[in-house]
Amino acid sequence: MTLDAQRLTATPRRVVASAPGRAGILGNPTDGYGGSVISCSLAERAIVSVTSADRTEITIGGQTQLLAERADFELKQDRFDCARAVLNFLRLLEQPLAIEVATDIPIQAGLAGSTAILTSLVVALREWLGLAPLEKHLLAEMVRVIELHYLEIQCGYQDQYMTVFGGLNFMDFRDKEFYRDLKHEIYATIENLNGVVMDLPLLLAHTGHQRVSGRILRPIRERWEQGDRTVHDGYKRIAELARLGKRAIIDRDWETVARFMNENHRIQQSLGASGEINDRMIDVAIKAGALAAKLAGAGGGGTIIALAPEIEKVSQALLQAGASRILRPVPSCGVEILQSC
Repeated sequence: MTLDAQRLTATPRRVVASAPGRAGILGNPTDGYGGSVISCSLAERAIVSVTSADRTEITIGGQTQLLAERADFELKQDRFDCARAVLNFLRLLEQPLAIEVATDIPIQAGLAGSTAILTSLVVALREWLGLAPLEKHLLAEMVRVIELHYLEIQCGYQDQYMTVFGGLNFMDFRDKEFYRDLKHEIYATIENLNGVVMDLPLLLAHTGHQRVSGRILRPIRERWEQGDRTVHDGYKRIAELARLGKRAIIDRDWETVARFMNENHRIQQSLGASGEINDRMIDVAIKAGALAAKLAGAGGGGTIIALAPEIEKVSQALLQAGASRILRPVPSCGVEILQSC
């Protein structure tokens, strides 16, 4: 028996892992530009199970995809690509297993739904293989490599760090504006703010419109790389708003937080990253009494986040305006193994 076979024989035959979604409060999307972000996890999570099987198959949302040939592991631009990307990264094309994915995070909504699946799957598969747990920073960077290079999605670092760490965090991504190989990556600075605020006066409204974040981010990334002064200056200011906003959140100075959130959105809007659906929902939230409202993610649809003293009143107004779902940011734990047997 080979060493690999011995290792697999000794490993668990079923592993279940889970990771949360997240909402950007301030600073997004400067996590891909050497900026700073304040973000909070959600109660909503992705759950992934890995089980020994006679063949490789993926089940998501009640639909199952069999991966029998090498060509089946290539990206197909469908819901199974997240699993294909991780299997390719971990070189598990010839190891039969069954993967099942369940999530209550709205997908393609700017809430790190796809990244939560990636993170859960990486942790579950490594546990299933009998590999030692990774240090959290390294795990986040590994998931970012998978998302960028194997799933081929333009992304920053916020989603990966938030699905790994969970909670309410101030995150500093300075010196990470250019992508590096995994072994050369600089780790982000993560400052946990859990317990600073017991009840965040924030709500999320999902517009019901799905979009791929990379399609929104790529054009702005190209402008930034070409030296567009408007993009550079705008993102420099957005990152500063997050650093200033940390104190405002710690002090529970919600009027200042609201002012920073509104400015964050105005800059994003001026760069073309918002979209008609987002702007309409933001307008509804403000008219219903929200002090601020902005994009929770990349824009182009997806989800807005609002700061509102009267959560219920603003929530009802957004639902009446067509929001498909209202959620609340909740500092919850990051990726975790739920079962290993």
